[in-house]
Amino acid sequence: MSDTLRDPVVMLLAGIGIPVFAALNAQLGARIGSPALAGMVFTLVAFATICLYRLAVAPGTGLAALGGHPAHLYFAGVLFAFYILSITTIAPRFGVGNAVFFVLLGQILSAGLIDQFGLFGAVRVPISALRGLGMAMMAGGLYLIQRG
Repeated sequence: MSDTLRDPVVMLLAGIGIPVFAALNAQLGARIGSPALAGMVFTLVAFATICLYRLAVAPGTGLAALGGHPAHLYFAGVLFAFYILSITTIAPRFGVGNAVFFVLLGQILSAGLIDQFGLFGAVRVPISALRGLGMAMMAGGLYLIQRG
């Protein structure tokens, strides 16, 4: 499968996985009575999965490659933890759909800003009028879903 076909399919599957993850981890947190413990379990399983992937599919770079980079680049781990804890804590009482819809709205807004200004070393993709309209329509669609 070519990258032009594979990449969107993989990202679509990742998108499908987010609400499934949210529902599963929210249920685990509710059942054990601790969203933080459910988040820890999720993180440990994710860590083990990534370790297996690295060993099987992407071996090579050693741990020494982690040193010497700006500290702010590791802030992504804090954002990941925030997402895990917030979705695990809030989804059981707010609803998985509601929680994920607001996550999606946040993703649309932040992705647009990151692309527009090329933040964090990302490729700069200016928001054209058409692209801005599409983002507004997506946000409007999320609003309509919430009202319905």
